Amino acid sequence: MDARDTELKKELHASLQARRELGEEYESALVDSFLEKVDQRIDGAVERRVRRQVAERQMTVARDARSPRVTDSWGDRFGFGIVSLVLAVPLSAIGGGVGHLPGLLVTWLGIVGVNVVQAVRTNPGLFGRRESARDGDWED
Repeated sequence: MDARDTELKKELHASLQARRELGEEYESALVDSFLEKVDQRIDGAVERRVRRQVAERQMTVARDARSPRVTDSWGDRFGFGIVSLVLAVPLSAIGGGVGHLPGLLVTWLGIVGVNVVQAVRTNPGLFGRRESARDGDWED
C-alpha cells in the first residue's frame, strides 16, 4: 500500500469518525466530501497516465522523425535504374568523346557509384551491415 492509499484510508476513517460525532443528518455531506476526494485522486491518476502516454508518444514520433524514411518499393528501384540507364547513354557519349577511354571510364565509375549509393541507402544490409531494430545503431 503506497502513501496515497494510506492517506485515503485516513480520510475514510476521519469521515466515519465525523459521522459518528455529528450524527446522521451530516452523513450525506460527509459522503459527498469523501467521494470528492476519491474523485480528485482518480482524476490525478488519470491525468498522470495521460501525460505519460502523451510524452511516450511524442518520444516515439521524435525518434521516428530523426530516422530517415527510406522508400524501398520495387517501382522506386526500377525507376531509378531506368533513369540511370537513360542518362548513361548521353553521359557515355560526352565522356568518351571528350576524354576518350579515360573519360568513358570516369563516366561509368560515376554512374556505378551513384547506383551503389542508392542501393545501399535503400537496402542497409546489402553489404553485410544491418540496422539494429532496437535503437537504430549500426552493427558490423
